[in-house]
Amino acid sequence: MAFTCATGKRPAGKHRRPSRFERTTARAAGVAALTATGVIGTLAAPALAAEPAVEQTGLIPVVSVENSIADQIDAQAAAQEQAAKETAARKKAAEEAARKKAAAKAKKEREAKERAAREAERKRLLSYVAPISGSYVSTGYKTGGALWSSGSHTGVDFHAASGTSVHSVAAGAVVEAGWDGSYGNQVVIKMNDGTYTQYGHMSSIAVSVGQTVTPGQQIGLSGATGNVTGPHLHFEARTTQEYGSDIDPVAYLRSHGVNL
Repeated sequence: MAFTCATGKRPAGKHRRPSRFERTTARAAGVAALTATGVIGTLAAPALAAEPAVEQTGLIPVVSVENSIADQIDAQAAAQEQAAKETAARKKAAEEAARKKAAAKAKKEREAKERAAREAERKRLLSYVAPISGSYVSTGYKTGGALWSSGSHTGVDFHAASGTSVHSVAAGAVVEAGWDGSYGNQVVIKMNDGTYTQYGHMSSIAVSVGQTVTPGQQIGLSGATGNVTGPHLHFEARTTQEYGSDIDPVAYLRSHGVNL
């Protein structure tokens, strides 16, 4: 026997289908919950806007929203990774440029120092100094008297106690080194400009024939060997290696910048 519902109400319990209002409310609640937990953020708004209205489909767009957010997160991560790579590449390029710049600067400074050193050495090798440091001429050039076989002094005498350091006045090569009669122990040097200088009456000699010398280099010690009345250095400037080609030694030294 069949029965009917006297009240006219819809079936209740587990067999009753949710109303449209209830479904809409549930979807809204679900979306709100996803928003609150961070699944759907500001980046999901375009995806939500692109989905058909709930009223039209009656479906909850959770899956579409999740896929859209995942794609956007992946794209954002890829963009951040690319940006990090580009930043690292720019940093590396900047560091390499700085390294090259520093290396170029160091090389330029090193080359400048080397040029300066070469120029200083060139000037030093071309320079002239006095044969006795801090001394003075005690007997002048061409001074007359019986002490000299030629009748006059062929050089100048520099005041110097025995054992005083004697220096080559400029760069050159030793052509004589040893005993030479009235000059005693003597050294003759051919200078780089083609002239010759002689150093006589030395107590000892520190160079040998064929040796090259530089300006200011010690070539021996002053003394009183040979024909002398006391210790001093006899110094001559010559146009040749031989005796008799002497020129004014004071004028010679002064022409090369030596103050006497």
